[in-house]
Amino acid sequence: MGRLKYLWRLLKEFGAYTWEYKAWWLIPVVGALLLLGLLTLVGQTSLANLYTLF
Repeated sequence: MGRLKYLWRLLKEFGAYTWEYKAWWLIPVVGALLLLGLLTLVGQTSLANLYTLF
């Protein structure tokens, strides 16, 4: 639960920074990095299950 609280605080700070400095280009960059990290995490867990089939 502590990690989610930290993540939420980090996202709020990122939003405040983006709003204050009008750095709108950061939103798609961070979104792509989060998506890449999520795909990596999902890929690792599914590959572990795939190896047991063969």
